[in-house]
Amino acid sequence: MWVAPAKLNGFSFINRGIGNQTSTQVLGRFEQHILPLNTDIIVVQVGINDLKAIPLFPQQKATIISNCKANIQQIVARSLNRDATVILTTIFPIGPVPLIRQPFWSPDVAQAVKEVNAYLYSLKAKNVLILDAYSLLGENQQVQSQYVYDTLHINRRGYKALNQELTKMLSTWLIDNSINNS
Repeated sequence: MWVAPAKLNGFSFINRGIGNQTSTQVLGRFEQHILPLNTDIIVVQVGINDLKAIPLFPQQKATIISNCKANIQQIVARSLNRDATVILTTIFPIGPVPLIRQPFWSPDVAQAVKEVNAYLYSLKAKNVLILDAYSLLGENQQVQSQYVYDTLHINRRGYKALNQELTKMLSTWLIDNSINNS
């Protein structure tokens, strides 16, 4: 649902996101669907679709979290092997859980989001940047009401806020890379 920023000099955007995919699915199509584009920057927003399964399989919580982290690490490694810069977005905080979903929900999801987000910061490096969507969009461990679409998704205003932050990051990246390449 993320529409790229309006024009930004020096950049063109190709959205390869597919809704409802887990990190396993993204990793599975990465070689054929993303890497052939030979992009300088790859923005990765993934994880919540893995973690939302925790209430359904509570005995597999540790495995779900571990697999999510491992898949993200592989996506980053494959991107870096192609000399791309990676911008990892942290996972958004969850929105309000509607009554109909509450019997199939667990506070363990919010805790898992925090754990995976902390892991994302451990991947930060010269060519791995972190766009902190959790802090940008969240308040009191939930997505701010003006950004809520549903429990797991943000609305257009939320994506507009992400685009503002992404634009700043890309502008800085462009300046840094033009200085380093001159």
